[in-house]
Amino acid sequence: MKLRAVVVDDEELVRSLISSILEIREYEVISCSEPLFCPIYLDISCPCPQYQPCCDIIITDINMPNMTGIEFVENQKKNGCKVPNMAIMSGLWTDADLEQAKSLGCKVFKKPLRIVEIDRWLNECEKNTDPNRKLSNFPKTVSKLE
Repeated sequence: MKLRAVVVDDEELVRSLISSILEIREYEVISCSEPLFCPIYLDISCPCPQYQPCCDIIITDINMPNMTGIEFVENQKKNGCKVPNMAIMSGLWTDADLEQAKSLGCKVFKKPLRIVEIDRWLNECEKNTDPNRKLSNFPKTVSKLE
């Protein structure tokens, strides 16, 4: 079972690190420097069929240009995103941001990142992923970015 992950972080080094961790685990990885460039960013209702999300995991930074990671996740959820595993990373968590991220059902990671924590979370995500699940394609308007 090949999992698909989306990584959104404006820091190229962090984005590359997370992408490499996922690629070593044989994930298909889509990485973007900010939510507005992300192929799964929704500004309308999620086009994915009811039980077919477009990816298994979203990992995003909190502080990015144009939109925070929390705003990105809120927007995705508001528009019906079906991705089951979402995480937000930050080196500057406030109590309010932590509470909001957790209320959205997100795993939170503190920077500097601890690879062992990310691996633990990925192990849990993989364990809870149905090996027979199907992923939908990205919306046609962004398929050229795959």
